[in-house]
Order: sequence, then C-alpha cells, then structure tokens
Amino acid sequence: MGIEIERKFLLVNDDWRAQVQRSLPMAQGYINDMAALREGRQHASVRVRIAGETAFLNLKSRELGHTRQEFDYPIPLADARALLALCVGRRIEKTRHYVDVEGHRFEIDEFFGDNAGLIVAELELHHADDAYPRPSWLGAEVTDAMRYYNLALAERPFAQWSEEEKRGCW
Repeated sequence: MGIEIERKFLLVNDDWRAQVQRSLPMAQGYINDMAALREGRQHASVRVRIAGETAFLNLKSRELGHTRQEFDYPIPLADARALLALCVGRRIEKTRHYVDVEGHRFEIDEFFGDNAGLIVAELELHHADDAYPRPSWLGAEVTDAMRYYNLALAERPFAQWSEEEKRGCW
C-alpha cells in the first residue's frame, strides 16, 4: 500500500516559470464522482490519467488533508483512452511543470478548459512534518480546501467559482 503525503499551494506570481525543468501534458478523468464520496458510498477516487505517452489507473483514499492512501498502476494507453470515455464529470486537462527547489520537487499544474486560469503547486513529502522550502512564488496553502482537488474540479470547475472563491488564485 502506498501512502501519499502531499501539500497543495496557490501561487502568487509566475516567477516559477523560469525554473521549470520539464513540462508534461496530462488528461485525466474519474470513474466515480464527488457525490459518491460525500454520501459515503465510496471511500476512494478512481482516476484514469494519460501523461504524455504513458497511462495510469489511480485509486486514492479521500481523507481531507495531506496524507492519503494511494495506488497507481500503469495501464496500456489504448485502455486509458477507452476508460476516459467512461468517466463522469469533466475531463481535467492540464500541463504539469516540474520545478526543483533545494532538493524538493514542486509539481505545478496549469489547468486548461473549464479550469483555465487555475494554477496550483503540489509538493510530496516523505513525512508529514518534513521541512520544505518556501520560494517567493509560493502562496497560501490550500491542502485542506477540497475545491482544489482534481476530483472536485471535474465536478465543479474553476470557471463556475464565484469571484470570492477565485480571489487569491493566480
């Protein structure tokens, strides 16, 4: 069983762009939806992701916060394309930019489509209490704000957020 310890942040500017080592286009969708999780009928999200020319089936427990169980399985690209057609909600389209800072890798997701305008940084840690760098472009932590989870964005995209909800988002 895999455990993911991840923190999620807003960005305050685009200075991170000068530090990008590589970028990868991604498309992903969910076999289940937020309602199943909210109502307690399911306890994990089931995601299909195509990242460049590779594909994965991912199951992630839905505890709120930075620590979750995660299972990630490579699958054939053709299977992933077929599964994406079966997904509920909107497809998530984004480019993931990789930025290394002081031995830590930030994965910065720049969203497109119905989530255009939203950019968040994720940072995976080995332990929940690990120290991590705070580059000048890193803004408020939104790890506990469920609306920033990709599953939530598939149900209610950034384009549908109120101006108050968008405030502070780069």
